[in-house]
Amino acid sequence: MKTKMLILAATIVSAAIVMPTTMNQEFTPDPNQEIRSLTKTVTRTVSLNYLLFVPQAAKSDPSRKWPLMLFLHGAGERGTNLWLVTKHGPPKIVREKSDFPFILVSPQCPQGETWSADSLIALLDDVIERLPVDKSRVYLTGLSMGGYGTWNLATWHPERFAAVVPICGGGDPVRVVLADGRRAAALKSLAVWAFHGAKDPVVSIDESRRMVEAFKRIGCQEIELTVYPEAGHDSWTETYNNPKLYEWLLKHKR
Repeated sequence: MKTKMLILAATIVSAAIVMPTTMNQEFTPDPNQEIRSLTKTVTRTVSLNYLLFVPQAAKSDPSRKWPLMLFLHGAGERGTNLWLVTKHGPPKIVREKSDFPFILVSPQCPQGETWSADSLIALLDDVIERLPVDKSRVYLTGLSMGGYGTWNLATWHPERFAAVVPICGGGDPVRVVLADGRRAAALKSLAVWAFHGAKDPVVSIDESRRMVEAFKRIGCQEIELTVYPEAGHDSWTETYNNPKLYEWLLKHKR
């Protein structure tokens, strides 16, 4: 027992000697390493098929600007059959609701892929250029894999959206907390209403909680997480069937 205590004491003393040296190390030029840099323009072609819904009123009055909703589906709707996208959410709703008060853009993610922020921003730019979109009222929402896509796109390009609604998804809270400059300011002023089922067996509710906490940590002015106590993975049906969701969205401008 005495021997073990002596060894422990020696280890502590050794650490006390070594640690200050490391902590006080000056990061000065190293003759064994060279400083170099890379500047290169990288371009790529993006391709997305999508469904477009335009309210009947917009067709009769082309001078009026309309809010736009970008909807991102889940993993089960990927592929080449574009009508799969109408299985859930807003694209399903507009099958019967021709007075849906948004221009609705519903892209389809290719099979074997996940949502690409670059592709979605390119699509958004193209639609805004072609249609009478109110740029101050662009909204983003998605479910499951689309919930992840919503968090991802919102944290990379928060300045593009007035409000976002991620459903049963998750994201990278570190990207939120470490944001600076204009992106940090845009994240703080972004309105976020997240939804998740408490009994979700596919995507843990902790995924949504982590993102909400990250936004709160940076001082986001308006962020809320609604938890359905008895819901599993399908927390989107109740969400998208709630008229208050669309009223909430339309209250926000960027």
